[in-house]
Amino acid sequence: MKNSNFKIFILDDDVWYSELLEYHLSLNPDYELKKFHSAKDCLTSMYERPDVVTLDYSLPDKNGDEVLKKIKEQNPDTQVIIISGQEDVATAVDLLKKGAYDYIVKDEETPERVWNTVNKIRENVSLREEINQLREQIGQKYDFGNIIIGNSEAIKRVFTMMDKAAKTNITVSITGETGTGKELVAKAIHYNGIKKKMPYVAVNVAAIPRELIESELFGHEKGAFTGAVSRRLGKFEEANKGTIFLDEIGELDISLQAKLLRVLQEKEITRVGGNTVVPVDARIIVATHKNLADEVKKGNFREDLYYRLLGLPIHLPALRERGSDILVLAKHFIDAFAKENGMARKTLSSGAQEKLLSYSFPGNVRELKALVELAVVLADEDVIQEHDINFHANNAEKDFLATERTLKQFTADIIQYYLDKYDQNVLLVADKLDIGKSTIYRMIQNKELRVK
Repeated sequence: MKNSNFKIFILDDDVWYSELLEYHLSLNPDYELKKFHSAKDCLTSMYERPDVVTLDYSLPDKNGDEVLKKIKEQNPDTQVIIISGQEDVATAVDLLKKGAYDYIVKDEETPERVWNTVNKIRENVSLREEINQLREQIGQKYDFGNIIIGNSEAIKRVFTMMDKAAKTNITVSITGETGTGKELVAKAIHYNGIKKKMPYVAVNVAAIPRELIESELFGHEKGAFTGAVSRRLGKFEEANKGTIFLDEIGELDISLQAKLLRVLQEKEITRVGGNTVVPVDARIIVATHKNLADEVKKGNFREDLYYRLLGLPIHLPALRERGSDILVLAKHFIDAFAKENGMARKTLSSGAQEKLLSYSFPGNVRELKALVELAVVLADEDVIQEHDINFHANNAEKDFLATERTLKQFTADIIQYYLDKYDQNVLLVADKLDIGKSTIYRMIQNKELRVK
């Protein structure tokens, strides 16, 4: 917390009653209490940033509405508990809408109710500050230099663009092959940007069936369709005031692209099956392995949406284009894996280094990481030799026919292999294998395939 004490202002023109509240709340030694008998004195002390104000609704110098408004204007994080001698439901509802935390009617149980409410507020404040600390730690984890390792000119250009993106709320479009780290870059931009204390929500567009994507993005109302047993907020609402990352945006069905465009233009959504317009304000970061300009020419992607999403483009180079970064990354992964597993540090022999540099790495950084971690395990000495680097270590393709299975099992294994290889991208796998995406979705639903 910001200090050891939790500061509470008691504002009540009734001296006896304010002392009663003070007595009850002072039973917690962590509470720092201050009494005021006029709105003027209380408001002039708001620079002290109290955590809570208990506000007598009927004050001689100002009405409760006006005092609540001024407190919230000066300190939006200060919670206000209204204490009133009148049980007026309409007034209570109105004050709660205006930002009051609670409305309590004066009776013999009021001190106890105030005590419980203050305790609840304190728990929420503590939780909020813990969350902020965690977000700060996450921000350090996603420091640019921690998520992208390398010294090549191509990577330096990426750092420059990431830094520019983090300083504003401009829409960002990230391109690059599978395995180059597009989502890591999106997280780094968010957690180093001005919205770092707000939510970060990621959506893999390619991994969601076409019939569910609208509900996933925009939410739905109870009864909107079979199985909608309750209202559900969509990803845009979850990301409100923060960042939404739309991975593989090039796979978004053309029929939904118009709806997404409207959301971006109007900054509002309507849940599936509902009529209420819900305002949303989320920073947009998108990523794709496709060339969206080519997709526009082919008629697969709306031109107006393309220009709306283009924003600040960041292209992640393939690993084969990064030269000696391959060795820098390899060393990083080797050291990290050895440390995690309590193993002695290992180095790469010159032959192993040459072998790595000569390989094209179709799976990019993800493939390099898996390959060198296995090499650490296989190496008998502290030096990883050339023969420890095995680009086909599983021999998955060679051993594929070694075990007798049904054609259905072979089919499931092939599709599973490609799903794992292409990061669960259903539409890309369907394209690679020339099969219907509905076939893959059906097999996932029947638990014949697994998705992470």
